[in-house]
Amino acid sequence: MKQRGSAKTVYSDSRTALKWLKQKEVVTTLPRDDSTFEIWALVDRALSWLRVNSYPNKVLKWETERWGEVRADYGRKG
Repeated sequence: MKQRGSAKTVYSDSRTALKWLKQKEVVTTLPRDDSTFEIWALVDRALSWLRVNSYPNKVLKWETERWGEVRADYGRKG
């Protein structure tokens, strides 16, 4: 969004994700091994970006109980 100059508000229904974003670190028991290499590379890249960049976007909690499921989740949650 920064590359495109967008200041739109971003929503997440994950309190955990919002906490990680605010703290600029993840707390997880996911091991760092060959099977998780790709995901950890993406996480490390994102954290590195957050540490050196700023962004104008508000990042807010999506209130699922009030507003329904996040559209991106339709058909993907059990």
